[in-house]
Amino acid sequence: MDAYHPGSLAVQERVGVRDLAEHVGRSVGPGIRPVAAAFLEAQPMLVIGAADAGGQVWASLLTGPPGFARATGPHTVSVAGGVPARDPLAGAIVPAGTPVGTIALDPRTRRRMRLNGTARPSPRGLAVEADQVFSNCPKYLQKRQWYGSEPAGPGAGTPHHGTELTPAQAARVRAADTFFVATAAPDGADASHRGGNPGFVRVDGPRELSWRDYPGNAMFLTLGNLESDGRTGLLLLDWETGTTLQLTGRAHAEYGPGERVVRFRADRVVETPGASLLRWSPPEYSPANPTTP
Repeated sequence: MDAYHPGSLAVQERVGVRDLAEHVGRSVGPGIRPVAAAFLEAQPMLVIGAADAGGQVWASLLTGPPGFARATGPHTVSVAGGVPARDPLAGAIVPAGTPVGTIALDPRTRRRMRLNGTARPSPRGLAVEADQVFSNCPKYLQKRQWYGSEPAGPGAGTPHHGTELTPAQAARVRAADTFFVATAAPDGADASHRGGNPGFVRVDGPRELSWRDYPGNAMFLTLGNLESDGRTGLLLLDWETGTTLQLTGRAHAEYGPGERVVRFRADRVVETPGASLLRWSPPEYSPANPTTP
């Protein structure tokens, strides 16, 4: 599979980074190198992006003891437990294969790895056949220490569904320094990370969010997907309590002089208290984060 599809190429040309993107794209391949396999096996969480049975795109959090996600071959990843039954993507992984994007992120070291491909159920949970494997730079990634795991409390894991943000959920979004974004590609799916100082995500209404697209690695996989398919899923994690906030809807990018802004409109919102048992420290903000207004 080529590193870029026409949507990403179009954005690279528009922004004037085609040569840089071509250089960066040489690092994308289908194989899971030993250093990538070791990194993946050390992680207690993995974010997966895919479309549900109705075609809506979601970003979901998978967790477990380090080793729950591990490479079992040069092109295959096994994930113990699969997608939780309560999650919007439950049942979306089918035996014939489901296009997925995944990202393994380690806040302790500010490292991240993305793996896109096709997932199917397996006796252990799910297996992902890799089409694209690559690392990203540590920009905009907040540093956190992993304190360990806590038992689930009363009401943990019970999703609350809605069609727009409640005032409390909107406040959580405004306070966020990190979120994950899943998008649909013509030839698959992608999951990525966005980070910044609190306030970098704006709540423009109960269903509307926006954020500046900060300069990155020039690949423009997310914005490239939005060129042809606006379906988008967002995942915000409360790092200290394990509560997740998932939104699905549509997004588009607006290009202005020296700035890009992504605008997202939600169709559905799912909040799950205690979805993750992992507990993380308050952040040490990335020195690359731009100042928020």
